[in-house]
Amino acid sequence: VVLNFLQRLSGIATTTGKYVRAVKGTRAKIYDTRKTLPGWRVLEKYAVRCGGGYNHRMGLYDAVLIKDNHLADIGRNFDRDFEKRLTDIVRQAHATRGIKFVAVEVDHVDDQLDHVLRVPGVDIVLLDNMGQWQLKHAVQMRDAMRGKSGRPLLEASGNVTLHNVSAIAQSGVDRIAIGALTHSATAVDIGLDR
Repeated sequence: VVLNFLQRLSGIATTTGKYVRAVKGTRAKIYDTRKTLPGWRVLEKYAVRCGGGYNHRMGLYDAVLIKDNHLADIGRNFDRDFEKRLTDIVRQAHATRGIKFVAVEVDHVDDQLDHVLRVPGVDIVLLDNMGQWQLKHAVQMRDAMRGKSGRPLLEASGNVTLHNVSAIAQSGVDRIAIGALTHSATAVDIGLDR
């Protein structure tokens, strides 16, 4: 049993280390997701940290993630009313005990991102399944609107592999979330022979 723990967790740390090395020299940091084995979350997130990565959030209880389908419920027209409604939601989220950050997911760079960037209190904008040029454009939009404050942080996610993570990091995003760190890591072959 101990050997299984070591192999699995070492595999996660090793996989994370490969991603961390691939983005070295950029501002991007590698983050895990909530995609962990049931009952193993604390251990797997520890293994990510051992590999040089960071933990996104521990569960649904410590951060608020406003997904793209939630944005559609707020309003289909991205306008000042949309901004006001989203601002109210973000303010309420920050007032909730135990919430560390509020993130908003966008799935395309257009009016949606422009209006989300205008909402005070958004800590992280999740850029889901975007290509490198879209990510770079999102960074330029954020920097033009907010100066070099680096807020909100921009996080790329979706379809991230060892083959494309360096290019994603070079877009200028602050964070890259990778579910594969935990759900697809290959166990390290370790023996307990003498």
